[in-house]
Amino acid sequence: MKISTYHPFRSAKAKVEYLALYDEAAKGWPVASECRMASTSYGQTFVRISGPVDGPPLMLLPGAAHCSLMWRPNIESLSECYRTYAVDTLINTGCVGRSVYTRIIKGPGAAANWLDELFSALSLEDGVNLVGMSYGGWLTSQYALRYPNRLDRIALLAPAATVLPVRLEFYLRALLPGLVHVRFLHEHFLFWVFNDLAQEDAEMVADMANHGLLAIRCFKPANYGMHVPPTVLRDEQLQSIRVPALFLVGANEVLYCAQKAVQRLNAVAPCIETEVIPNAGHDLTFVQPEMVNQRILGFLTQS
Repeated sequence: MKISTYHPFRSAKAKVEYLALYDEAAKGWPVASECRMASTSYGQTFVRISGPVDGPPLMLLPGAAHCSLMWRPNIESLSECYRTYAVDTLINTGCVGRSVYTRIIKGPGAAANWLDELFSALSLEDGVNLVGMSYGGWLTSQYALRYPNRLDRIALLAPAATVLPVRLEFYLRALLPGLVHVRFLHEHFLFWVFNDLAQEDAEMVADMANHGLLAIRCFKPANYGMHVPPTVLRDEQLQSIRVPALFLVGANEVLYCAQKAVQRLNAVAPCIETEVIPNAGHDLTFVQPEMVNQRILGFLTQS
């Protein structure tokens, strides 16, 4: 792969424009942090590290079209006792954020391998707590299936697919904004996905649309596309997750029916703890941060 000085951006100007917005948003990170570029065979992964140096490790994986900054509502509480590692992933919708890929990640196995290399690059040997939101939740499940010995506990927050197929309505609603990059269409889609947040803070949802449109304008088209689609785990795969696991989902989830997802897990993999977060949908970390934080922290400290 030929790497330019502004890869994976369309141009040097696009790189400056996007990173200026990213760095401005990063000023809202509410706790002290250090930033690190970790080398893997798939590229450079940007990680934002917070919390006590001697705290147990807690890695946070964002959802699709999001980066490490999506954890701003949660990071202060999660970093009180844990050494948190908020990641700009090399997959989901490409390198949204500061990470830079040098090799395409193809398939769930490669995705889990990239994450395993990241653990090693950060000197995280074992006992890692892994929390993933949406696409990051699916990736968390894939890692747990392949590298359970490096994990302590995992939390899946409204994971994409994983438990149930994503509704056709989601893809149909996403189709037009994906083809026509107009602010109104993107806002309309996000106001549906994050309906509870839109009622509480419409400006935040509008900012998400602006950030997404800027990413589409600034990143190369080949980069801004999901390389590894999330999949639904078979019964035997869910049953084979050996590490303690928590599944949280908003009552108003739009990707799939929250109640049916909980019913399936309770039936086929009752060892996975489940809870439905009220007055929230796919925006549960934004509209119910205190409840989500308390549930995660309570789960992580269980004996």
